[in-house]
Amino acid sequence: MNRPLTATEIAGMIDHAILRPELTRSDVDVELDVAARYRVFSVCVRPSDVAHAVARLAGTGVAVGTVIGFPHGTTSTRAKVAEAGQALADGAAELDMVLNVGRLRSGLFDEVEDDVRAVVEAAGEHVVKVILETALLSDDEIVAGCAAAERAGAAFVKTSTGFAGGGATPGHVALMRRGVGPAVQVKASGGVRDLDTVLTFHSAGVTRFGTSGTATILDDAAARDRGDGAAARIDTTSY
Repeated sequence: MNRPLTATEIAGMIDHAILRPELTRSDVDVELDVAARYRVFSVCVRPSDVAHAVARLAGTGVAVGTVIGFPHGTTSTRAKVAEAGQALADGAAELDMVLNVGRLRSGLFDEVEDDVRAVVEAAGEHVVKVILETALLSDDEIVAGCAAAERAGAAFVKTSTGFAGGGATPGHVALMRRGVGPAVQVKASGGVRDLDTVLTFHSAGVTRFGTSGTATILDDAAARDRGDGAAARIDTTSY
């Protein structure tokens, strides 16, 4: 892109993450309200929070996504399909599934692909993003995981859960972008906490970001907008 991204454009690429296991209902509500104020693309909530998030965000334009097989990816394919079905019934618009990392590292690529395909088929027209957990993988395994996800029909490949001791890196993001065709998008998550990281990853081909640092990122983006006159501050006054 030849011009800087505006705060509003960045907001449209953010999945606001609300996934920590210790969050109370009131904690979740605070974060849902943040997502609504900043008009992000979506929230990514725990499966048990989907129906509540859908109700609270009704009319805001913020989509609700959730996670499948989270955070380890080791549940059975049947369990992942059942989890996907329940999430969709509760109103989820997108699904971020964790592939089976151990099977990927074992070279069982057909099994990995079949696992992803089953969730993609269960999702129908809904977007499925496949979490690789790149911190646990070699470069060759990242490439193989991307290929399996693409063959299975995933819409996105995604770096991380944020729960495996590592997150997105510029090298892994670039490797993932090269590892899939133009029809598959790349989502960066894990350690995406500031605007410079977002801009760096976007320049490497990332089109969606999973982060709990939404307010910091978008406030910084709005400040830069005001400073160079490129755009008005993002409106967070109502939703």
